[in-house]
Amino acid sequence: MQVIFHASLAYIAFLLKRCRNAMQKTWKWYVVDDLSMLSEDDARGLTQDTEHSTPFLSIAFLTLLSTSGSVDGKSGWQSHHIAIRDDKNTLIALVPCYLKTHSYGEYVFDHAWANAYHQHSLSYYPKLVCAIPFTPVTGARALVNQNVEVQEFDVLSYVSQHKDDIISASNASSLHILFLNGQNSNALHKLGLHQRLSVQFVWFNQDYKTFDDFLDKLTSRKRRSIRKERAPFTSTALQIRCLTQDTLNQHVIDDFYLCYQQTYFKRSGHAGYLTANFFANLLSTMAEHICIIAAFRDEKMIAGSLFFYNDNALFGRYWGALEDVSGLHFECCYYQGIEFAISRGIALFNPGTQGEHKILRGFRPTFCYSNHYMYESAFDDAVADFLSREQKGIEQYHQQASQVLPYKHEDDAQTNL
Repeated sequence: MQVIFHASLAYIAFLLKRCRNAMQKTWKWYVVDDLSMLSEDDARGLTQDTEHSTPFLSIAFLTLLSTSGSVDGKSGWQSHHIAIRDDKNTLIALVPCYLKTHSYGEYVFDHAWANAYHQHSLSYYPKLVCAIPFTPVTGARALVNQNVEVQEFDVLSYVSQHKDDIISASNASSLHILFLNGQNSNALHKLGLHQRLSVQFVWFNQDYKTFDDFLDKLTSRKRRSIRKERAPFTSTALQIRCLTQDTLNQHVIDDFYLCYQQTYFKRSGHAGYLTANFFANLLSTMAEHICIIAAFRDEKMIAGSLFFYNDNALFGRYWGALEDVSGLHFECCYYQGIEFAISRGIALFNPGTQGEHKILRGFRPTFCYSNHYMYESAFDDAVADFLSREQKGIEQYHQQASQVLPYKHEDDAQTNL
């Protein structure tokens, strides 16, 4: 009986695949370089995979990036979104893509690949990148018409099948799909888009009711360390405030932008990827999805962290400070974020890329996935070989990081890895 049951499942899967293949044969792709070209009905019908939804994959956010000058113009990110329609001219999906003339703001580093192309007198740029600009956040990578029976992977599979035509028509060297979920990444890898792993550190909410509930899961030594680290901000001249839709205003946004600018100037010598116009219009576009946790001295903001959130997750995106205060970054970017997630019942808190110091504060190493394809077959083979070798080191790093988590019990430490 069990054998017959499994055979039936396999046959159903086979039929579904045939139906999808037949359906995709009627699809046509084209490029949308200006989202205002979409009709209101088309834009309104687009949605993302609920399980992997983020605040960033939306027409509103992508449009704000463009109209603010954060992308397009001279930014090196040229909107080149892939739209897909069926034979009835119904918009099936929109895949956010950009032609890139550099590799900044992606957080999946491929400068060595660009150098290899240059050494062989070939152009690596422009390349075609499917991603949310400046946002290394795992999530859905296609907006799909909610009124059609199509899954995100159907769309990504279609793009994979037509990757050579899409790359050639775009005069690009390659296709890169960044920070997609692991299941889709594994499937695309089987379709010829080579998989690359990286590691981020993420906090998972184990149905905590208070911050102390979280601390109780840690070793006593680490509990004492975190309490000591937070102590200066319970009795200090600084006031830490969590500002959301009801308490945010443009004055707060403008003050945060000054902190953001100064920190970018100090670290990178430029004013940051996001423009003043982005912040000027952020509140009217995304108010229900943003939170600023800021430190005030004498009612003046001296530092702050900008978060985006939805029902699924909290994302720490940008930090800025006018003063250097020991421990303030950890308080605003990590501990206050954990408290916010607990208070809202949010299951996942991603504070941003890199930073092994997050491990000992309860953030767990998690894999991130991207997929890559080079139009030149020799370079595609070379990248495949490189990624295969690189993956072993990334997996070892993940394992080593998991072994130093500060949780008392192994079960707590391994949950959701």
